[in-house]
Amino acid sequence: MLKKIRCSELMLGMYVERLGRSWLENPFWKRSFLLESPADLERIRAARLNEVWIDTARGLAPPEPVAVAASPVPAAETQAVSVPVSTAAPTLSREEEMAHARRLLERTRQAVQTMFDEARMGKALSVGQAYGLVDDIAASVLRGGGVLLGLARLKTADNYTYMHSVAVCALMTALARELELAPEQVRSAGLAGLLHDIGKMAVPASILNKPGSLSDAEFSFVRTHPAAGHRMLLEVGEIDPVALDVCLHHHEKLDGSGNPMGLRGEEISLYARMGAICDVYDAITSNRPYKQGWCPAESLRRMAAWRGGHLDATLFAAFVKCLGIYPLGTLVRLQSERLAVVVGQAAGNTLTSPTVRVFFSIRAGTCILPSVIDLAAPGYQERIVSTESAAQWGLLDVDRYWAGDAGVA
Repeated sequence: MLKKIRCSELMLGMYVERLGRSWLENPFWKRSFLLESPADLERIRAARLNEVWIDTARGLAPPEPVAVAASPVPAAETQAVSVPVSTAAPTLSREEEMAHARRLLERTRQAVQTMFDEARMGKALSVGQAYGLVDDIAASVLRGGGVLLGLARLKTADNYTYMHSVAVCALMTALARELELAPEQVRSAGLAGLLHDIGKMAVPASILNKPGSLSDAEFSFVRTHPAAGHRMLLEVGEIDPVALDVCLHHHEKLDGSGNPMGLRGEEISLYARMGAICDVYDAITSNRPYKQGWCPAESLRRMAAWRGGHLDATLFAAFVKCLGIYPLGTLVRLQSERLAVVVGQAAGNTLTSPTVRVFFSIRAGTCILPSVIDLAAPGYQERIVSTESAAQWGLLDVDRYWAGDAGVA
């Protein structure tokens, strides 16, 4: 529920929805955010805003005024009394974060679909709301770790193009944070991810969604989408140059074998090299009309072989660090001869010891009552011995063990 308050009423734990200025004049890169830092609170007050909009459903509400009966007060008792203010910010459980991420992904998909469909019909692009979408995605990635990244991987054939753009946006913001880029650079990277494939709207849907192999002519048509998207974005007018760069160059390769310009090495910008990694990862982990996606851990293993020629090795190492060696949804085999699916990675834990949900006994050859275990727990001896293919085990619904029925649907 949105509520307008005076800037002087703002306190830690409130969820700031709007500061009353355009994002260009905003002292923060985020459009909306949970106010957790005393330094951020001081920055808002220093901006001398008259009013602030907060969301009381996502953070603290201002205290209700207390009616006090008028009565004489001795002069000695009129001094101000210091009342401690709680700085504890509301947090979301994993289930709440999962539900929030699902709603955010659906809302973002709808917005991206509308924007892309307008581009397909030849209308001028309107990217004004894109910054708000990027801010919300970045906030969810920061707060919920890999939850949104994992859910964005679960696409259908009908929404692949739109959800791929949303997923690459999320991956770009996660990688930018891992690289410790400045807040405005994180935002630019996210926007670039959201818009990187806009040129596919110039490609006939029959080619994009073709279940079989493309002919040489069809493949050549698809290869034109970076340049087509670049032209679309140029027509917007004032557009972030990072979005222009990534749109045009996310299919370039370090060895010069990419397109459309065959750039090599440092000729390819940092953001375009980031975009290449994020674009490839989401593409190969997603189910397509012509092939099943690889599991997240297997995808990272295969991408490791493309370092140096196709992908930047240093950026890829940072990408693995922010996803984990065993990303959310990876099927693993434990030392105890049980199968489990990765459901999380606790902050500060070793990348080889995620949190998993055990659900299958290899010795018994049957499913067991699911249970969640933290492999990094003190004194816990269980460990991962390998990643596994769900298809080889005949498991058709393994994603339900970490995403739930609603997430898979």
